[in-house]
Amino acid sequence: MDQFSGLKELPAGINEPGGLRVTFPEVPPGQVDQDEEFCWVDFGGERRRIRFHDYHEIYAVPGLYEYIFYDKLGCQSPSLLGTLLAYEVEREGLRMEALNVLDVGAGNGIMGEVLADAGVESMVGVDILPEAAEAARRDRPGLYRVYHRVDLLDPPAGTARALEETTFNCLTLVAALGFGDIPPAVFATAFNFIVDGGFVAFNLKEDFLSSRYTTGFAALLRRMEAEGWLDVRMRVRYVHRYSIAGDPLHYVGIVGRKRCDLPARELQGEPSG
Repeated sequence: MDQFSGLKELPAGINEPGGLRVTFPEVPPGQVDQDEEFCWVDFGGERRRIRFHDYHEIYAVPGLYEYIFYDKLGCQSPSLLGTLLAYEVEREGLRMEALNVLDVGAGNGIMGEVLADAGVESMVGVDILPEAAEAARRDRPGLYRVYHRVDLLDPPAGTARALEETTFNCLTLVAALGFGDIPPAVFATAFNFIVDGGFVAFNLKEDFLSSRYTTGFAALLRRMEAEGWLDVRMRVRYVHRYSIAGDPLHYVGIVGRKRCDLPARELQGEPSG
């Protein structure tokens, strides 16, 4: 599939002096784990190997994140989750303008942009990476009312107070769960910032929801449903994006309503998965 092989030039809008180019490795289908995918990026005479989960390196280059994951690998998770959330909000007789969203793992603001296009007027972004916060300010200035560069498990007192005092009625986490980027305890902490009855929209790789995963986020989600902490309203299987070998990567998009806070024991750290 030549979409995924050979030397690829970035669009003119994000070319840099020296000829910034991206090359994907040619690999047989099914031979590279999603967590190990990478590409080479040429900055003039310098070639850099960038693993796809090294987001801090990708965010540092304007447009590189969108080029890799959206232009070349066909990522559709933000648009899909945005559509599912809007459908559920409207089905409840509400409007997207009524949402005050906490967007966790916000990155450079792609999900926030989808929400804004759908009518959301108030969003707060959260990400642990300083490069993500800088990229959001650079690429989508003014999109978020506030953007916190913070570890939710160890926030500064002022940030924790600001989050606790804000009335969030929607939580979004897109393409951020299951690979250790956001541990289950972070999701649980963010979930408890949302008011009871608030909307929750997130996605997870289909494999991580299988019965062989008995710990981490898969186990937390099962407890949330079994205990009635989260009322799942929609669960949709779809292609998140394609791998560098052209394989479809199937995820599950979930939209629900929060029923109550998670108990304190769920806020303790646990390996993800």
